[in-house]
Amino acid sequence: MAEHEETDAEYRARMEKKKAAVDEKVAQAKENRGIFIVLTGDGKGKSSSAFGTLTRAIGHGFRGGVVQFIKGTWDSGDHRFFGEHPSVEYHVMGTGFTWETRDREKDRQAAVAAWEHAEKLLEDEHLKLIVLDELTYVIKYGHIPVERVVEALQFRPRHQTVIVTGRNAQDELIELADTVSEVRKVKHAFEQGIKAQPGVEF
Repeated sequence: MAEHEETDAEYRARMEKKKAAVDEKVAQAKENRGIFIVLTGDGKGKSSSAFGTLTRAIGHGFRGGVVQFIKGTWDSGDHRFFGEHPSVEYHVMGTGFTWETRDREKDRQAAVAAWEHAEKLLEDEHLKLIVLDELTYVIKYGHIPVERVVEALQFRPRHQTVIVTGRNAQDELIELADTVSEVRKVKHAFEQGIKAQPGVEF
């Protein structure tokens, strides 16, 4: 039996029903404040999504802040673009991946220094959007207590939106977050022997 082909009238009725449902949700959303977003999972695109949102905020004339944990030694396009942008305060942890340093105390000190910078950004009334890139890792390694992170997030300026990226986001962050997205890996070019590329991976 052939599938029913939707008529123009049926399509119009379906779209009108959908519009009414969307309009109702828009009308119910009355609270106006910054939100806390967690981007986690083992797939590619968490940091890219966060920096894309930062671009959007700058496009609206807002100021932003970035603290990059873990990726500090890479010559990344993110750092090249946002690091010199007049609307962005940018800080890099500086030690790079933990398997590069293999020095727990050095990593801990760098993480603490980076987090102290993040705390200052989270107190800054002038910043609309903060990106804490790969923060979940330094919490996982025990360098920064999750309770300290949660407290800073809870007491930030009301209008400020924060995006935290990284795999295996802690339950405490997920519970506090307004929006949580999990990026799932289906395939990754690196596992097929393809080099990480500037402008795509970094």
